[in-house]
Amino acid sequence: MPVEGEYEPSPQQWVRDQVERYEATGGREANTLLDTGLPVVVFTTRGATTGKVRKQPLMRVEKDGVYAMVGSQGGAPKDPAWVANLRKYPDQVSVQDGPEPWDGVAREITGEERAEWWERAVAAYPPYAEYQQKTDRVIPVFLVERKD
Repeated sequence: MPVEGEYEPSPQQWVRDQVERYEATGGREANTLLDTGLPVVVFTTRGATTGKVRKQPLMRVEKDGVYAMVGSQGGAPKDPAWVANLRKYPDQVSVQDGPEPWDGVAREITGEERAEWWERAVAAYPPYAEYQQKTDRVIPVFLVERKD
């Protein structure tokens, strides 16, 4: 079942605009990070505090239909808000990589599994390595897999 409820757009205008254009075109447009040409996926989560539906375009890191969500926030000292969303509501996430979104379940990964996916994430978006160096926190990585 898709994440349903009242949608609260991002406070950042460029994020609102990108999500709106991506969804309106089924992912044919607004499917890259700004002018980088690197692909993004739109993830939908439930807000940990408000319970409202939130959407965020994140870098496309995928293998065999499993998607990673990397909580880099550019190396900021704090996790992005969506990290708390997934920790509270791991079964309230959907993935849109193209025209059709699908429902998933998220889980935070650690250890060797995180190291493997971290390498994959850095290969997809090299600035992640720099972001990790800029912060004292370990950047969280979640995997999203289709619900059964």
